[in-house]
Amino acid sequence: MKPVIPQRGIFARNLLLPLHKREPHHSFSKFLPLRASPRYTSCPEAFQPMPATLVWRAVAISLFLTPCFLSQSLLAQSGGAQTSTTTCNLDDGRQVYVRYVPVGNNKEKIQNGKPWAPGGTPMTLFSEAQLTLGSSTIPIGAYSIYPIPAKDHWTLVVNRNVTAGGAYDDKQDIARAPMETAQVAQPSDALEVAFAHVGARCTLRIYIGKTASFADFTAK
Repeated sequence: MKPVIPQRGIFARNLLLPLHKREPHHSFSKFLPLRASPRYTSCPEAFQPMPATLVWRAVAISLFLTPCFLSQSLLAQSGGAQTSTTTCNLDDGRQVYVRYVPVGNNKEKIQNGKPWAPGGTPMTLFSEAQLTLGSSTIPIGAYSIYPIPAKDHWTLVVNRNVTAGGAYDDKQDIARAPMETAQVAQPSDALEVAFAHVGARCTLRIYIGKTASFADFTAK
């Protein structure tokens, strides 16, 4: 004689039936009251705009770290040579980057008066802030930078062209400024590039051999 199952609802009936005769869980939905799901789109705090610093940080990472950029912009030009990066961290969290090939001092022939691309690869500048160099303004973005050696002082050039393998074209210069140049007692074995940061100023320092050259970028 089959047991009498009281009509106490689907949950109670399932408890009294063998496992193979229980109704599947998805059938419970027809016995349960429907409740409106909360509309998260009505919460303005959930959709605050991303800060500009994070946006440009993401762009910087994509430019400097993705294989596509490296292979097309740096590795393609330098023949796979190792690169180094120096960073200036501004007080508000924005950053200025320079990537370069740290060529050996005895392997590089530097000619006065000619734009220098260490190891055949121009240094690459990326800034999350608008900068000034001398009297020129440099918008947020990526650029090539060329030091121009000279006997008494060097010159720093910022150029719009970042195309892999592209030759230097002075028509694409966006900024140009003289660099403070001095001789140091202890020569460097390889090219060294570094930033010194004070307030809104990022001073780019370039050391090669016994020559040290400096140029100030100021963030706005």
